Amino acid sequence: MATTSEIRKGLCIHFNNDIYKIIEFLHVKPGKGPAFVRTKLKSVTSGKVLDNTFSAGHKIEDVRVETRKYQFLYSEGATYHFMNTEDYNQIELQESILDQPTLMKEGEVVTVMINTEDNSPLSVEMPASVVLKITHTEPGVKGNTATNATKPATAETGATINVPLFINEGDKIKVDTEKGTYIERVKE
Repeated sequence: MATTSEIRKGLCIHFNNDIYKIIEFLHVKPGKGPAFVRTKLKSVTSGKVLDNTFSAGHKIEDVRVETRKYQFLYSEGATYHFMNTEDYNQIELQESILDQPTLMKEGEVVTVMINTEDNSPLSVEMPASVVLKITHTEPGVKGNTATNATKPATAETGATINVPLFINEGDKIKVDTEKGTYIERVKE
């Protein structure tokens, strides 16, 4: 058992007869009344996201997890195949467990959280950023760079990302995996 003071991003808890992962939280201490913790929870079984408020000191039942490194091999429809980098065992995960499946390219190493009670995978954590090659984008208009104008671009994984006008096809960009946004152009 844990309390609300131990809530952190990525913590898995038992809640409403399901296992949820905390994706956002905020400790709130109003001037009047008791403190509370506002959270955004994502179900690891269905992928459903819900908001919940816990009062300060509330007991929560956390799930014991361990993390293992897996390499993304390929996807078949909504099923994604991964290989353990230590013992080479392969697992299949459904798309609903993944946070940003469109940003994952083959060979990417991710961290898989595994429930220690029944050895079932709970969630997949991507690295903080990934480097992707742009396969399609419209050419930028010369002289239209005075403002922070962006245009949609398609990456090698099929993801659509808004990029600055100076990005062209064939460029490699760094993408924030949490928000799915452009960070910078990568020089080769």
